[in-house]
Amino acid sequence: MDIGVFLPIGNNGWLISTTSPQYKPSFDLNKEVTLRAERYGFDFALSMIKLRGFGGPSEYWDYNLESFTLMAGIAAVTTKIRLFASVAVLTMPPAIVARMAVTIDSIAPGRFGVNIVSGWQEAEYSQMGLWPGAAHFAQRYEYCSEYVAVMKELWTTGRSDFQGQFFRMDDCRLLPMPSAHVPIICAGQSARGMRFAAEYGDYNFVSGSGMNAPERAAPGIETLVAEANRTGRDVRALVLVMVIADETDAAAQAKWEHYKRGTDHAALAWRSGQARADVNADPNATVVRMLQPENQLPTHMPTLVGSYATVARLLDRLAAVPGVAGAMLTFDDFLIGLEQFGTRIQPLMQSRSQIKHAA
Repeated sequence: MDIGVFLPIGNNGWLISTTSPQYKPSFDLNKEVTLRAERYGFDFALSMIKLRGFGGPSEYWDYNLESFTLMAGIAAVTTKIRLFASVAVLTMPPAIVARMAVTIDSIAPGRFGVNIVSGWQEAEYSQMGLWPGAAHFAQRYEYCSEYVAVMKELWTTGRSDFQGQFFRMDDCRLLPMPSAHVPIICAGQSARGMRFAAEYGDYNFVSGSGMNAPERAAPGIETLVAEANRTGRDVRALVLVMVIADETDAAAQAKWEHYKRGTDHAALAWRSGQARADVNADPNATVVRMLQPENQLPTHMPTLVGSYATVARLLDRLAAVPGVAGAMLTFDDFLIGLEQFGTRIQPLMQSRSQIKHAA
């Protein structure tokens, strides 16, 4: 099973709490996180793009760096780990993003890919006058399909005359071309989102839920596999996971209970208000999952809480779910969490037994 790290490009990482570790994003923090991940044999690092936070007492995600410029800097100080930057497709034309990707590929040949963010939170875009209206909810994957088609054409032929509903190229040129295939990551959970991933993606994040229940990712993976079989393409499933570990199960559980007591309900209410704007959302869409009672916790992703041995066993169970290609990890404290994973958890994992563990 591949292992990646979801970089803390926004403040406080992925815990919506006032009692979890509080920190602001910086290049130095993300560089150190990525270097530690590389040292411990992680396969990839990905940074999100978020343009407006959720507020609340924790000021959740009110502080955020920009993804491509961050990853360009990280590309220059790493040597092996694969790197993915995220693009909010409503903010930048595909030909510009294609050229940015080629530039980072020049810094880190063959190690760079792009994560496609279709846009679900209206306030991120309306604050800049970029929101196209409620119609975007229904047509965002058609928009993304054209967007990726333009980039792929430029990356593979150096030019594009693409003519679509949203993008019209006129002898658009791109030289140099990338040194290798530029992989595309998607994160659609709806039926339409999965179909987009099967048609254009190399990877797709698949949601699970709950604590210490990795098998709950299975239904989404099955849907992705079925869609990939339909298109005949190799599209690999990745699962996003929060890790909260300690010496014992009791100590890890105590940390989780402490974070839950500080849950930032005001930030969650803001998130829920934005999620409700898509009134016709697919029952499996991310915005619907955000509104479910079990996701009114400090994090909405599957959470593994326990001793180092317990977390190792749970990750091995995840690796055994049919169709899983990898997991992207987040931590309550990224620097401590990476050390815990690299020195105490990964050496116990059968699914990572091929990794030569760094001292």
